[in-house]
Amino acid sequence: MLALARNIRAMESAAELLEEVIIVNNASQSDYGEVEAYLDQQADFPFRYVRSDVNLGVAKGRNHAIGLGSAPILIMLDDDAEMQDSDCLLRLMEEFSREDTNRPKAIISFKVLYFEGRSMQVNAFPHKDFKRYRDKSFLETYYYAGGAHAISRKALEKAGTYPEDFFYGMEEYDLSYRLIEAGYSITYSDRIVMLHKESPLGRQPNSEKRRMMWVNKSKVAWRYLPLPYFFSTVFMWSIEYLRRTGFDLKGFLKGWLEAASIPASEKRTPVGRSALDYLRKVHARLWY
Repeated sequence: MLALARNIRAMESAAELLEEVIIVNNASQSDYGEVEAYLDQQADFPFRYVRSDVNLGVAKGRNHAIGLGSAPILIMLDDDAEMQDSDCLLRLMEEFSREDTNRPKAIISFKVLYFEGRSMQVNAFPHKDFKRYRDKSFLETYYYAGGAHAISRKALEKAGTYPEDFFYGMEEYDLSYRLIEAGYSITYSDRIVMLHKESPLGRQPNSEKRRMMWVNKSKVAWRYLPLPYFFSTVFMWSIEYLRRTGFDLKGFLKGWLEAASIPASEKRTPVGRSALDYLRKVHARLWY
């Protein structure tokens, strides 16, 4: 986090373009003393450091930060990252001002490279057909990298914020479908590059988090997509859960019970024809 704070401070035109830099300590058990000391020394820069007494989870944590600010464009970054280019704020403003989509832009998802080696982080690329789109400098898509994007506050106000019943995983899909239904597009640009200090081996979610991902993705399919996609999502993610957890049968049974309860506990608000046409145009993967 300290490296990112310094990185933000050094960005070109940062003092003029950034209304506020909100850092939420989500009840972390790590020592942030060095970060706090650095921020205390930056009285001339709009850093705002906020501690939460409890772990809000990803979605509630983001909503908490969103509610603390008022800027028309919000930039969301992982704390273990840095921006590659000092003029990234200027590039981002240019991208939002480009009229290269038929729908207004809600989100610009950034290109994400591993800090070590500078190879592309495949699981942070905002399309599942990576081979087809990896060399595109710009594309319209259907979801985005949660820790490497900028979003229009106006779009958020129209579509709503993150689903607070999602403690971990898939909150980006839930918001993406609501944004698309509200008439917006989600885009990717390689002109804004984030360097992620994650190992290329990636973080390995534990079985509980994988179950959350499975159930949450099933909730998203139930809420917004035609019914066949709900059933295929539940089934395919259950197989993925078994594969990734070494056949954790206890968690598998719990996940199936939670997924089976979705139709009785969740309201369906499926997207309309225009949104489905958009999803098909951008070749969204909807089956799972």
